[in-house]
Amino acid sequence: MPFNRPIPQSKPRAKPGGGLASLIEAEKMMQIAFLLPSAAFVGWLAGAGLDRLLHQSWIAVLGIIFGGVSGLVYVARLALAAGAKAAAGAGNGKSAEAGKGSPEDEP
Repeated sequence: MPFNRPIPQSKPRAKPGGGLASLIEAEKMMQIAFLLPSAAFVGWLAGAGLDRLLHQSWIAVLGIIFGGVSGLVYVARLALAAGAKAAAGAGNGKSAEAGKGSPEDEP
């Protein structure tokens, strides 16, 4: 009979200190602020390149629209993930990373 190692208990990660936590949050907000314009710019560049390659004049506009929509989708996903993480951490006082069989789940 083969020996199977038991699954180790997952321990919640320690939260970063006060100053470091605020820098991490500021970086997340800056990422969201730069993401949308940069996605539209990349879409415009791709559309302009396709305009020159295919000898058209409307693909750049389509690239800007596609880049803007893709940037909005990604920003919405980031915001929903941040909101879910905040709600899970503050909901019951337990860590969101606690495992299924952790001792924290027992009464």
